[in-house]
Amino acid sequence: MIPQLPLALRWPRRQRFEHFYPGSNAATLAACEQLARAPGTPWLYLAGPSGSGKSHLLMASCQEAILGGRTVQYLPLARLNDRAAAIRGVAGSEFLALDDLGVIAGDREAEHALFDLYNMAKAEGAAMLFAAETLPVQLGLGLPDLRSRLGACQQALLKPLDDAERRAVLRQQATNRGIELDDTVLDWLFNRYARDLGALLDLLDRIDQASLAARRRITVPFLRDFLRETEPGA
Repeated sequence: MIPQLPLALRWPRRQRFEHFYPGSNAATLAACEQLARAPGTPWLYLAGPSGSGKSHLLMASCQEAILGGRTVQYLPLARLNDRAAAIRGVAGSEFLALDDLGVIAGDREAEHALFDLYNMAKAEGAAMLFAAETLPVQLGLGLPDLRSRLGACQQALLKPLDDAERRAVLRQQATNRGIELDDTVLDWLFNRYARDLGALLDLLDRIDQASLAARRRITVPFLRDFLRETEPGA
């Protein structure tokens, strides 16, 4: 079982419920909060494209479950090599979160391992939270019984924030720091960088620190200078 380390050492600090900006996903956020806080809540399967916040909600749910006194394991399947062995190594925790389920489609050993884990967790009264880019019926799983088990979970579709929503979040986070980002700066950031909200907020942290150190306002010339120094070739 994964040892229970302090939250700050185990989880990205921004991957918590209070840092999730739901947009049209408020009902899904509420379902994750309920699963993380209330044992006995129906299991949940999240589906949505990259950048829609699936991993954020899984890690936030894990952190919330830990705060409630439950033992937790999070399995980012896309980052693992021997996925069957990793799944079979999950045992004994009260809250299990499995990310990127689509990567095991067609992997017979991994599919059987997940089927066994599902049944074991159900028998032990553990909670399970799943995430993938598509719904269970679209995953391409070769094991019909696993597809049926996953399909029995409560299912929620996640939609990414649109550009206007991401801009509003970035502007609000800047305002909270006492920073004014005008439209020219926002246009430059969104045109130049990936529009993943987490990446943009991490960049805002770095820009904020650099502007304070340099005692300069955040303008496009400042951003050019900052990125020339921190990301050569950018």
